Amino acid sequence: MTSRTTPTVVRFKSAFLLPGFDAPQPAGEYRVDHDEEALEGASLIAWRRVATFIHLPAISVGGATRQMVPIEPASLEAALEQDQRQS
Repeated sequence: MTSRTTPTVVRFKSAFLLPGFDAPQPAGEYRVDHDEEALEGASLIAWRRVATFIHLPAISVGGATRQMVPIEPASLEAALEQDQRQS
């Protein structure tokens, strides 16, 4: 089965907390990866999201230790919307 990863960058203007996080994360830009797999049909290919990961810490934070944390896309969207309302 064919798969792909689509990287994006999201920006939080304020600290945020997603379900499953131990502590709030500081404002900044974060890399988010969306993993998808192909659903092949007779004449076209469609993609289904199978996982979403956020990379911690923020892009601007130096250091050798980084982690990819699985998240729910809906939770990320809700946190981004809340962040926009706060500014």
